Amino acid sequence: MEQVLQFFFEFKDAIFIIALSIFLGIEVISNVPAVLHTPLMSGANAISGVIIIGGIILVGHANLTSFSLELVLGILALIFGTLNVVGGFAVTDRMLEMFKKKKK
Repeated sequence: MEQVLQFFFEFKDAIFIIALSIFLGIEVISNVPAVLHTPLMSGANAISGVIIIGGIILVGHANLTSFSLELVLGILALIFGTLNVVGGFAVTDRMLEMFKKKKK
């Protein structure tokens, strides 16, 4: 327990910035109009693509013979980045379907 408190005390500035960015992100995302949703989703897909490339680089440089932090973080980056890109494309496709002409 003492180590956890020491960790929070050492990194209190970083923890504060992360918490503030979470609240700011939730506030910004909840106030985005539907018209801007598709361009923002495309930007998020681009960022997730960069995360996937970073995960590939991290896994490539990790020591594959042992269970290391680099390997775990790289695999998590690959999984979550891929899920975000696929989900983003699915949502973008559904949004674009709404603007197509209906067939009679």
